[in-house]
Amino acid sequence: MAALVAEVVMTMAFLVIILGATDKRAPQGFAPLAIGLGLTLIHPISIPVTNTSVNPARSTGVAVFVGGWALSQLWLFWVAPVVGGVLGALTYRFVAGSETR
Repeated sequence: MAALVAEVVMTMAFLVIILGATDKRAPQGFAPLAIGLGLTLIHPISIPVTNTSVNPARSTGVAVFVGGWALSQLWLFWVAPVVGGVLGALTYRFVAGSETR
């Protein structure tokens, strides 16, 4: 449960950072810095919990080589980013959309 929550929350936060940094209202040219620093912050928070995925492709590659237990846990590293992505998009839409009303 801790892994699921951590991956969902970290993916959601990362997507909100990406959407905010690339919004047309954001200062131009700072998106790479904001996104890079956001990802850098996500890693020390979630490495102790799940070794940090936030990317299903990275988790899949490792699980295929490890096999067994890693493949049996792979579902989490696909479901959590999808759920986190949807929640991040909805959160950003709610927060950013309220500023334009």
